[in-house]
Amino acid sequence: MTKLIVICGATATGKSGLALSLAKRLGSVILSADSRQVYREFDIGTAKPTVEEQKLVPHYLIDICQPIETMTLADYQEQAQAVIANLGVSPVFLVGGTGLYIRSIVQGMKIPRVAPQPELRSQLESLGQYQLYPMLQQVDPVAAQKIHANDLVRTLRALEVYYVTGIPISEQQGENPPNYPILQICLDCEAEKLDIRIRRRTEQMIADGLVGEVEYLCQKYGTDLSLLNTLGYQEIKQYLAGEINLEEATDLIALHTRQFAKRQRTWFRQSANIEYFDMDNPDLLEQVLQRINDFIINP
Repeated sequence: MTKLIVICGATATGKSGLALSLAKRLGSVILSADSRQVYREFDIGTAKPTVEEQKLVPHYLIDICQPIETMTLADYQEQAQAVIANLGVSPVFLVGGTGLYIRSIVQGMKIPRVAPQPELRSQLESLGQYQLYPMLQQVDPVAAQKIHANDLVRTLRALEVYYVTGIPISEQQGENPPNYPILQICLDCEAEKLDIRIRRRTEQMIADGLVGEVEYLCQKYGTDLSLLNTLGYQEIKQYLAGEINLEEATDLIALHTRQFAKRQRTWFRQSANIEYFDMDNPDLLEQVLQRINDFIINP
């Protein structure tokens, strides 16, 4: 039976490096759980495993989507579940910091197969949240109870699903957990230490050519591409536009990454059945390997 090992945690905690070492030791494979690494050509700014690293261990769910396309959570879940089912390898490593991607696999979330409807969303959004939320309360009171009255994003999604399918989103959600054993390992450390790692990684991305990557992507896809408004790309885009200098862009990337990491840590702390390991422990690899071996023998 397949056994799934999740390596999760905030950005810059060393998930990819640890997973690579573990997968090499165990002759396994890695499935990415990163919402931006699925897109081709977005490499440096997403800390995507290098070509050399991908040659050392087979990687899946990386570079599977064009930047002009949209990879929905349902799309990701479907592809990830198919890979796990068809690999014939055990254990399988699911590695990344996108908590919703991980939860969709670990908990088997039931996700309405409704693609984003830009025109419908635009029409709804023009009404304003003060009108949309009462509409949601009327068509799906169960969902409305779980969504904050000021949460425009989730309100829009719930209404979108209802108007496309005619069925409340609350009736289409739920969970169908997989039948294989799962071990969830989360890397963490003190916030101050993580801040230092984030700064170093940001500076390394700049040294590795992030500016050139963003310039190329802007020229190829246009500055309005939604992915270019995400962490690391938006700040460099501002630099290229002459709005800030490179030092300011670097500072902003580090700041926004720290804020993002804080949200990630909060997400994983609220998740169940996660075992924490100190990413700065010099014996981290051996400790995690021992826990995995115990899990393989006694899942």
